[in-house]
Amino acid sequence: MEIIKELLPSDVDGLLIVSQVNRLFFTGFDSSDGFLLITKNGSVFLTDSRYIEEAKNKISLCEVEELTSFSKQMPALCEKLGCRVLGVEADRLTVSELKQYRKLLPNVKLTTVGTDKIIDRLRAVKSESEIGKIEKAQRVAENAFEHILGFIKKGMTEKQIALELDYFMLSHGADALSFETIAISGANTSKPHGVPTDKKIESGDFITMDFGAVVDGYHSDMTRTVAVGSVSDEQIKIYTTVLDAQLCTLSKLKAGLKCSDADKFARDVITNAGYGDYFRHSTGHGVGVEIHEKPNLSPKSAAKLEVGNIVTVEPGIYIPGKFGVRIEDMALITENGHKNLTLVDKRLLVLNG
Repeated sequence: MEIIKELLPSDVDGLLIVSQVNRLFFTGFDSSDGFLLITKNGSVFLTDSRYIEEAKNKISLCEVEELTSFSKQMPALCEKLGCRVLGVEADRLTVSELKQYRKLLPNVKLTTVGTDKIIDRLRAVKSESEIGKIEKAQRVAENAFEHILGFIKKGMTEKQIALELDYFMLSHGADALSFETIAISGANTSKPHGVPTDKKIESGDFITMDFGAVVDGYHSDMTRTVAVGSVSDEQIKIYTTVLDAQLCTLSKLKAGLKCSDADKFARDVITNAGYGDYFRHSTGHGVGVEIHEKPNLSPKSAAKLEVGNIVTVEPGIYIPGKFGVRIEDMALITENGHKNLTLVDKRLLVLNG
């Protein structure tokens, strides 16, 4: 928390953190209720009686107090710590919530200017501890993928595959799922964020699986597309194009690279192959205590990659009514380029089913 004090503008005395994900990021403690006050003169985490014992045991970076009355405790803490101006998370507060906090803290000015940029900047660059947690989460997901390859059979449904992935991850080390698992097949794979249905797996289907695990509050994210029974020449061509786009982008990743350029590397490969109109999303995004964080590998991004960023690289081609392909790895930006955190094979696999 010391670094955030250095980043605060001179006219801001501290930050009032109310969102669950940012409380988790700063304290390492996950709870559905609480407030974190970070100031230039000290920091305090407040939570109610349900969490106070565990919070005191787990949080060592700041003081921990039981929350009994926000309207009494927070003004008193602001007075004690010399807070006249506090930054709040504009991206994570509703208008009514901000209005309520201003009412409860009449002697403190709450500003929404700059707070989220400071927090996003800190969250985008992962520490060694954070990297370790994300790698653990990724290993759980990869083990699930290796398991599902032996589970998939013709005649089973997309929902069965999704549920099996979920069950395996949750019973083999995941604290939670990164997001609702995508497991779609055949023509449904043309939908980038398709929802698993009762459609049965058929010979000649592509199956796209996008999933991830959460370990110690940190997410993983991976996508693999496999075939069942047989593949057509067109399927092979599109799969190879997506893989080439992904490998090209991965080979270019390094600190200082414009995120828009990273997106362009993948997009150019797909466009030059004649499928530019069928790549309908950004190439990647950051991953951490949330599944989507900064930076974004997007045509619109003005950011540059930094050492410590963890980003997905996930180009795709989606032909409406026919099929789609997406391949996704997570990459850590290092001083020497990047380290691919996703270790499982991505050659085209054709399962017997």
